[in-house]
Amino acid sequence: MKTTKLYSSQKKLGAKMIEFFGWEMPVEFSGIIEEHMAVRTKAGLFDVSHMGEILISGKQALDFVQYLTPNNAARLTPDKAQYTALTTPKGTFIDDMLVYCLDEDKYLCVVNAANSDKDYEWILSHKSDFDVSVENQSDSYTQLALQGREAEAILQSLTGINLEGMKTFKTARGSVAGVGALVSRTGYTGEDGFEIYTQSENPEKIWDALLEEGKTRGLLPIGLGARDTLRLEATLMLYGNDIDETTTVLEAGLGWLVKFKKGDFLGREVLLKQKEEGLRRKIVGFEILGRGIARPHYSVFINGEKVSEVNSGSYSPYLKKSIGLTYLPIEHTEEGTELDVEIRGHLVKAKVIALPFYKRDY
Repeated sequence: MKTTKLYSSQKKLGAKMIEFFGWEMPVEFSGIIEEHMAVRTKAGLFDVSHMGEILISGKQALDFVQYLTPNNAARLTPDKAQYTALTTPKGTFIDDMLVYCLDEDKYLCVVNAANSDKDYEWILSHKSDFDVSVENQSDSYTQLALQGREAEAILQSLTGINLEGMKTFKTARGSVAGVGALVSRTGYTGEDGFEIYTQSENPEKIWDALLEEGKTRGLLPIGLGARDTLRLEATLMLYGNDIDETTTVLEAGLGWLVKFKKGDFLGREVLLKQKEEGLRRKIVGFEILGRGIARPHYSVFINGEKVSEVNSGSYSPYLKKSIGLTYLPIEHTEEGTELDVEIRGHLVKAKVIALPFYKRDY
């Protein structure tokens, strides 16, 4: 299995490791609930270096990114990032991703670990009509995520970048703990925070400095377990669970990132038709009213008829209840709609509730 450059540092901290799409990654350090609550109330530090980084450069780099994605990359400048997707001609997901404008002709696509090779091949297969170069730089990057209300104070002491004036999805290049890095105000937890990218051969210097600086502010190292419960509470989609090549961007509740007026892109006509005709299904959030935890692939019933399966589901450490996401026929998506989830052979009552499950108050 692959390991990140921070593997040894994590083992020293007592990380429990698991296999994750070909990577040996920490699932937890001190416990999923403790780590989850640290991020919600103070701060957490994640190693997300298993994510993929694909560089698109050349004269037509912007045109190519515009064709591949539904969001409007023309709005990007070298100090901005954007959440978007790689879409199929059917308007469904090859992947979701962040795009960073590094220069007027350079765009860095940050994709999911499970999809990095697939995404790279997909992008290559569509470049023939564009004067661009595509390079998979995943192995050269280390990516850290510092998340939580204490994140700015912790990071500011280690960088000359003015973080107070940095808005969400803004980026800056500089150094962190003396190591060259790209810093963006982004994350996957629902909290304020930053993602730090470096191509340094010694990223441990950043990792160690952040943990040391964060000691007095309650910072903890965080594994994949809490990363999943945090993103679910914040209703952030997970590829393979909530979005894939069978779900359209509109059905996934991400219509806000589709900019039809920008011009042609893969899947535009299908998505436009779906918007005009109306959705037949969409993703909803629900809470369990009885006992039990809704897990992915558990069957979902309405009026005794199976209508779908749970896409994502877990106990919510912050909200202290069992929550989940599922796709329902559009006529059953109203808030308050009652449904049943089959948990260990028993039908357990649940109801549709408003999304996101959790939204920060600062």
